[in-house]
Amino acid sequence: MGIKPISVQLYSLREQLSEDFTGTMKAVADAGFVGVEPAGFYGHTPAEFRKIVEDLGMVISSSHSPWCTPDSVNEVIDVAGVLGMKYVACGYGPDYFKTVDAIKETADTVNGMVEKISAAGLTLMQHNHFWEFEMLDGRLKYDIYAELCPDVQFELDVYWAANFGECDSAEQVKKFAKRTPFMHAKDGSLLRDAALLAAGDGKIDLKACVAAADDDVLQWVVVELDRCDTDMIEAVTRSCRYLSENGLGKARK
Repeated sequence: MGIKPISVQLYSLREQLSEDFTGTMKAVADAGFVGVEPAGFYGHTPAEFRKIVEDLGMVISSSHSPWCTPDSVNEVIDVAGVLGMKYVACGYGPDYFKTVDAIKETADTVNGMVEKISAAGLTLMQHNHFWEFEMLDGRLKYDIYAELCPDVQFELDVYWAANFGECDSAEQVKKFAKRTPFMHAKDGSLLRDAALLAAGDGKIDLKACVAAADDDVLQWVVVELDRCDTDMIEAVTRSCRYLSENGLGKARK
């Protein structure tokens, strides 16, 4: 299997970026990340943000800014062009997956966005949390949703896909491999409400998750820690190193 480049979801570093944007971005580059996935531009225009990233030798792999909604589709398309990327993201809270009817309504919304995003030459990815991997009427909620949204792709977060140990992340990657161009390589203890851990320090079998992906579909492996009890810059740096040293992703030299 080809080794995919490593990106980092900058939401992980939101506090550091707010306090020292330039220094934190340099630390990201020094850590070896090939790409970044912004969640906000910290006072910069998208064009300015792209120049900063590229001047540091990285690229923008994808973006969670602006988050794709029916009201923001046109802005998402415009910003994607400025950032020079082909993948944009959406995602929903637990109430959008609470019942079968809620899932159907969510799917209808996403299908409408997929049509517009695809027409612009872009790919819409759904980013999951743990509630999509709960059971509903004897089925996994995400299975129901995936059937109703056949054209949306997935930015599969392998930690949340485990649903605190209720699901096997690698099995979920394998199931959705044909629709998973991005993987969030997230790790942790699988204890509810616990802070996350650097990749390789937790209970997620990241080697099995990457092996379960489709080599022809997977484009990026993305580090993300929603929160961490240790220094976040150190945690994302260690995550990048772990993925690179274990052949699970490609870092910059």
